[in-house]
Amino acid sequence: MMKTKLWLGATLAALLFTAGAAVTQPYPMVDRVAARVVQHYQSSTCDQLWQERAAKAGQPKSPMEQRAIQMLHEDAGMRAAFFSQVSTPIVTKMFECGMIP
Repeated sequence: MMKTKLWLGATLAALLFTAGAAVTQPYPMVDRVAARVVQHYQSSTCDQLWQERAAKAGQPKSPMEQRAIQMLHEDAGMRAAFFSQVSTPIVTKMFECGMIP
């Protein structure tokens, strides 16, 4: 009886660990892109961000950027994973730079 409970507990723990690992990495590409975006905002000065914003105004997006945006529109899980990683660092930097009230 004790061995059965121990075995059941170990199996459940292993399943939860495996499921947890799968849940934390469903979009490895999103993790890499989000890390690059966050790094860009954290390493850029406010002046650099303002200059980039001015330079991009009215410019069409690159094909790669358009594809990424389309993927985020089509996959709510991917969108949530991306936003959960980038929203706080980006909004914080934009607030510090006076880009949002």
